[in-house]
Amino acid sequence: MTSAGAPRVIFLDEPTAGLDPRSRRGMWDIVRELAADGVTIFLTTQYLEEADQLADRIAVLDHGRIIAQGTSAELKRLVPGGHLRLMFPDIDSLAAACSVLDHSTTDTDSLTLRVPSDGSPQALRSVLDRLGSEAIEVATLAVHTPDLDDVFLALTGRPVGPEQTAETDAVR
Repeated sequence: MTSAGAPRVIFLDEPTAGLDPRSRRGMWDIVRELAADGVTIFLTTQYLEEADQLADRIAVLDHGRIIAQGTSAELKRLVPGGHLRLMFPDIDSLAAACSVLDHSTTDTDSLTLRVPSDGSPQALRSVLDRLGSEAIEVATLAVHTPDLDDVFLALTGRPVGPEQTAETDAVR
């Protein structure tokens, strides 16, 4: 990408549409370099991961209207659904954990427990401390927090179909 002079503001409309993964990452590096040099970039993208990676502030559009704006973290906090996924070494550990952790969902086939959580270190520490105080061993754990796709789907109130697209304006 080239620019004439030393612009203070650049508008990019779908700059990575149709690019292969390597070229896409190269474009992301260029955007980051420009932003680091103090250039303000207005970026329109349908790739919400791209907005998450590049933008300091994000505006979510629905039918041409801004329906939410903020940082990626601020937007993600608007959506419930974060959880911890804990896997246990055996059915007895799973049953014991289920009795200790309220509001959890059990999957006995995979020996997992899904615990609602905001994914914060404090919440994780609390769950692990409760299990540790009961000497319940956890084999593995994963933290799931909502992503910008979840935000878009929740805020627009309907799934994205072939006739609709998710679009965000990301400002760096």
